[in-house]
Amino acid sequence: MSDTRRRVKVYTLNEDRQWDDRGTGHVSSTFVERLKGISLLVRAESDGSLLLESKISPNTAYQKQQDTLIVWSEAENYDLALSFQEKAGCDEIWEKICQVQGKDPALEITQDPIDESEEERFEEMPETSHLVELPPCELARLEEIADLVTSVLSSPIRREKLALALMSEGYMKKLLQLFQVCEDLDNREGLHHLYEIIRGVLFLNKAALFEVMFSDDCIMDVVGCLEFDPSLVQPKKHREFLTKTAKFKEVIPITDSELRQKIHQTYRVQYIQDIILPTPSVFEENFLSTLTSFIFFNKVEIVSMLQEDEKFLTEVFAQLTDEATDDGKRRELVNFFKEFCAFSQTLQPQNRDAFFKTLANLGILPALEIVMGMDDLQVRAAATDIFSYLVEFSPSMVREFVMQEPQQTDDDVLLINVVIKQMICDSDPELGGAVQLMGLLRTLIDPENMLAPTNKTEKTEFLSFFYKYCMQVLTVPLLASTVDEKNCKDLQEGSTKINPVCPDNFQTAQLLALILELLTFCVEHHTYHIKTYIMNKDLLRRVLVLMNSKHTFLALCALRFMRRIIGQKDEYYNRYIVKGNLFEPVINTLLDNGTRYNLLNSAIIELFEFIKVEDIKSLIAHIIDNYYKALESIEYVQTFKGLKGRYEQEKDRQTLRLNRYRRDARTLDEDEDEEMWFNEDGEAIEKSRPEEEFPESYGKYMEAKKVKESDNKENFPKRTPTGSFKFTFSHSAGAANGTNGANCKPVTSPTSAASPNGSPAKSATPPATPVVKVSFPCQLPF
Repeated sequence: MSDTRRRVKVYTLNEDRQWDDRGTGHVSSTFVERLKGISLLVRAESDGSLLLESKISPNTAYQKQQDTLIVWSEAENYDLALSFQEKAGCDEIWEKICQVQGKDPALEITQDPIDESEEERFEEMPETSHLVELPPCELARLEEIADLVTSVLSSPIRREKLALALMSEGYMKKLLQLFQVCEDLDNREGLHHLYEIIRGVLFLNKAALFEVMFSDDCIMDVVGCLEFDPSLVQPKKHREFLTKTAKFKEVIPITDSELRQKIHQTYRVQYIQDIILPTPSVFEENFLSTLTSFIFFNKVEIVSMLQEDEKFLTEVFAQLTDEATDDGKRRELVNFFKEFCAFSQTLQPQNRDAFFKTLANLGILPALEIVMGMDDLQVRAAATDIFSYLVEFSPSMVREFVMQEPQQTDDDVLLINVVIKQMICDSDPELGGAVQLMGLLRTLIDPENMLAPTNKTEKTEFLSFFYKYCMQVLTVPLLASTVDEKNCKDLQEGSTKINPVCPDNFQTAQLLALILELLTFCVEHHTYHIKTYIMNKDLLRRVLVLMNSKHTFLALCALRFMRRIIGQKDEYYNRYIVKGNLFEPVINTLLDNGTRYNLLNSAIIELFEFIKVEDIKSLIAHIIDNYYKALESIEYVQTFKGLKGRYEQEKDRQTLRLNRYRRDARTLDEDEDEEMWFNEDGEAIEKSRPEEEFPESYGKYMEAKKVKESDNKENFPKRTPTGSFKFTFSHSAGAANGTNGANCKPVTSPTSAASPNGSPAKSATPPATPVVKVSFPCQLPF
């Protein structure tokens, strides 16, 4: 048998009853030695790889649907489908399948899906019982027809036979004509029977029946039958909704009549599935799989037909961006693109890739930049949905466009800043749009999806761009809603009492919480860029003002931001916190919360527990030195006592280290290693004297030693009667730099002494200014 190649798409049905695209290629039917039979082979058109190898089994049920589909099952839960580009190719492969199975190609199905229990009974039945005899299609026989349709649903073989019978002699069209008669006569009993019949026929799950029922001539009568549910007192008005309320708007005239008909059909069938039909039971859930497939392939076809019509899409984009287009027309154009992108979600990744590339080439992102900045709420909402489709599909494509935008003097015209502005200005009390936009921004700035090997510099370039042009826009509400410490002091001095969080209403608190969530994400994933921004803007101080908010969830967001910063265990951050005394608002909140056991209390305790467990020494020392008196009364947890214990341990270690250092220094200062060696009997053994062996070197050494001893007497700490230590300092550069007793350290030696600001001394020559000796008690740092 010769190969017959046709262009097809291979689909498999997944666990969610959705079709997955396995690729596009060319199908042939040929004998495969390994499978010992005629098989269907599909080779990918891109690289010739084998997409499908399936033996045509004599007992497999193949179904031909919609003239271009062949569907079959190879295992209990493994359904396959071939979608042909041309009807002729589908017909030819269908003839090959029927030839192998010895079936008539005129049939829409080659086998009956018979289960084992029924197959045995079926073989014992006489030949005449294979047919299902339908009652005459008459008004008086509707009840009998309804009983027959309902009775076969539990039997796969009887469903197949009934479907074949209904497809013969135009039986479905005759039933729908009876509906018109019953409605004219207001025959409710007949209408209720027709509801049961049409519902049962849908559950037969046959594409050939759907082709008849969903045709332009019949679909509204099908909808009419489904209005008369016997369980309802009054019938629904679905036809009225479809014909009067739901209006089909052609934003640009569609000249292709087939495309227009396909759009109408898909909308109505989707309405039947989603609105009219009741939610199927567990027993019925697989009965409508073919209906789902019918809608799926319709949507794929619509997207493909629109995508191929470049003239149509070009005209849509031209009108969308034209300033002369009126608001109503622009709203319709944006809604069209929203639906268009929604339909594209039925496509598989490779097809969706081509779809969005087409939109990008036509200028979808510049168009969105315009419409997202408009005042019309509906237009902005639809544009946001389109933008979300683009970001979810390819964040890199959006980032690339943003960085290629011309750098205007006004940063607000940049697409990301337009998005941020829309997030900030969301008028919805629940901030639904702002939450959606925040998620999109998070996706765009997430380094995890910036690892494409094609552009290794994307992460560095985009983050630099974002922090230069966009971060300042994002933090505007935060900075505007918090009063910094200086202003607070000025206001307090003027006897004006204010809440530093202004305004402190619920909607503003929600917005600030969203911004803090995004900033917290940045701390965790951006390291260098966000660290620089926080320190340059003193951002943490402003964030911690929100600890005073009456909204606990906002105070928790501020605390979480600080917790992420401390969680980095970065000494730059730690020094910034210590220098700014930034634990003060947190501790004030803890003390103000009192003995209430709530989430805020637990979150603050966890922060200090983390510092204790991770043994962050600089923070522990700062907390104990400055706040322990306020915290030592808290005994319902051992966190603060544990911090004190860590502090004392480190203090002891530092003291031991200092003593060891002093002992080592004194060892170097001895006149000689030992003046005497002692023998085991305690007799002194005199060593040779250095001045005798090295008279010149020894003289220089002794001269330097006297200078060193003089300095040591002045600079080493002396213990006072109270047990503390007393230091003597020169009131020179150290005083000028604000060095105080809390940071004092002993001077080592003249040759290695450091200036009070920590840099090496440039010269041992005393300063020209008068030296004032200042002596005060000082506890060692640890």
